[in-house]
Amino acid sequence: MVLVFYVTIFVVSMLVWGRIKAHRGRHDFTSLKTVTFGDESAIQPDRVASVISVLSVFLIWGAFTGSSIVPLHVPGPFVGEAGFTYTARAPDGAEAQAEVRITVHEAGVTPVAPSVPQASGFAQGDVAVVQAWRSVLLRPVENDGEGAVVVAINGQPIAVDDRVNVTGGTVTLTPRGSLNFQAAKGMQMEPIWLPSPEAVVARFVEISTNGYQNTSLWGHLGASLARVMAGFVLGSLIGIPLGYAMGLSGWFRGWFDPIVEFMRPVPPLALIPLVIIWFGIWETGKVVLLFLAALWIMTIAARSGVSGVKLSKIHAAYSLGASKPQILRHVIIPNSLPDIFTGARVAMGVCWGTVVAAELVAAQKGAGMMIIAASKFQLTDIVVMGIILIGIIGYGIDILMRMAEKKLVPWKGRG
Repeated sequence: MVLVFYVTIFVVSMLVWGRIKAHRGRHDFTSLKTVTFGDESAIQPDRVASVISVLSVFLIWGAFTGSSIVPLHVPGPFVGEAGFTYTARAPDGAEAQAEVRITVHEAGVTPVAPSVPQASGFAQGDVAVVQAWRSVLLRPVENDGEGAVVVAINGQPIAVDDRVNVTGGTVTLTPRGSLNFQAAKGMQMEPIWLPSPEAVVARFVEISTNGYQNTSLWGHLGASLARVMAGFVLGSLIGIPLGYAMGLSGWFRGWFDPIVEFMRPVPPLALIPLVIIWFGIWETGKVVLLFLAALWIMTIAARSGVSGVKLSKIHAAYSLGASKPQILRHVIIPNSLPDIFTGARVAMGVCWGTVVAAELVAAQKGAGMMIIAASKFQLTDIVVMGIILIGIIGYGIDILMRMAEKKLVPWKGRG
């Protein structure tokens, strides 16, 4: 259902915005450019599409969590007075009807128990109170005399494991003769599974002010960033020279290629037990895990950068009397930097994603530690808040690296 909503918003937004742009018309230089299908340089991100995409995610999130900050909601759980009638049969074959009344209340609300229904036969009925999204087990026949059994709900015959729709939910007859009332859940998510956006914001404000697990929110995020930067820098300091050596020397390539290609597909998470055995559970082990996550990516990026240098440029440098160190400095390194920056962006993303796993064991602070500690107590709002912060910080890191690449490697894509 969520996917249907998302696809619908995507298609409608694309069609509507396309119509608006067509009616507005464009008369700048870019609009006069002849664009060939597949010309990636002519494709620029539509910022309106980006804004609608983000808003759509929050709209769907709010709609499926009953948020007060969005105008539309999918049907929520039933809250109010529910009930049904049942037919009880005594051992002598006599039958009587009675009523069951159930109050379904919201979480955190102290409900008022429903009044006991009036009875005219041996069937006495029953009352119950249950929280929304939950179920309650009823045994009305215990009030009706020994040996009585339920044979119908709202006049509809019922057998063991049959389910009957009633006001406010469904009723199922269990093998022991009791009735299981399940309150109607609707289409909204229960807060324990997915909290509303305002609940996550409120938790963010609370933790920003008071901290979590004896550490401020910025202390948690700073600890994770420090680990990621340490692992990434170490991986780059070793990976980039190793990649250059593999790209320039057949012996280095032959020696290290099996090792690099063997370790490259191994996920960092698979190395956690070995890293703990070798380096312990404290900071060293975490940094080593992030170092290994970045090492192979940076090695392959540097090797690819060297391999991608055009041979014509090297021949031209030789023809001008350049030495090997000069070719390395003025030809190979500048032309390989775009690939290295691409590898650095990938490596930072992998390290930032791996830091949660690195903080699984004996971490005193960190974004991953905060998420893991909250999950043990089913504090889903903290878990969602941590995930969002990790995504925002990761996106911010990628933007900073793209800005650095644009500033330091302005010749990228210009031959």
